[in-house]
Amino acid sequence: MPLDLPHTSRIYDYFLGGKDNYEADRKAAEEILQAWPDIRTAARVNRQFMQRSTRFLAEAGIRQFLDIGTGIPTEPNLHQIAQRAAPDARVVYVDNDPVVLAHARALMPGGTSGATTYIQGDVTDPLSILAALSGVLDLSEPIGLSMIALLHFVEASIPLIVSTFLDALAPGSFLVICTITADFAPEQVVAAQDVYRVRKLPAQVRTRDEVTGWFSGLDLVEPGVVPPHRWGLVETTEISPAFDAKVSCYCGVGRKP
Repeated sequence: MPLDLPHTSRIYDYFLGGKDNYEADRKAAEEILQAWPDIRTAARVNRQFMQRSTRFLAEAGIRQFLDIGTGIPTEPNLHQIAQRAAPDARVVYVDNDPVVLAHARALMPGGTSGATTYIQGDVTDPLSILAALSGVLDLSEPIGLSMIALLHFVEASIPLIVSTFLDALAPGSFLVICTITADFAPEQVVAAQDVYRVRKLPAQVRTRDEVTGWFSGLDLVEPGVVPPHRWGLVETTEISPAFDAKVSCYCGVGRKP
């Protein structure tokens, strides 16, 4: 992928304060920041949700993790959280950007008893990803499937993508999602979406009803589909609704019966 063109993973790395990005990524990111000044907060909250949800899955007994849309490694990453709670956890990272995977292989070694593997793949081709898992993860045992800060960059049918993955996963598997919405701050989020689109980067915001529909047939973990800073925390009543607008995301965790 040409480095003179921006990529969503490297833009996200810039928002998180990372250094694994290029001039084209930084230029696009600064334009997005003009439209949505709080997007750095949203990126940070996304990462915190990833950490809490991964810990939740490990404590629920999940020992296999499939993280699609890995992005540039930012510590602590999913495998570190999972293997800290369950040292024998096996983690597979998937991304469609070879630059991301190069960084991943260099920066994310596996644990001593667990395993961490990286494959190149695109979420819009779930069958290819599932085929690549042969011999890496055991599809007859539960898997934690994470698609965090990814699906707002996918224009294909999300219900079809999700159902294809879930049909292949064993009962007891989990689906973890976090994605951008315009429900709270439509003007700034849609303006940011337009910046992505002008640069030929797919971007699509979704409503709460749409995100809830992606969990059809699953048992939603409480508190259901909510902003990510309202998931997995003991007390959320003191969080201002204005902070929902800053983050402008929905998340959810569902278990396959």
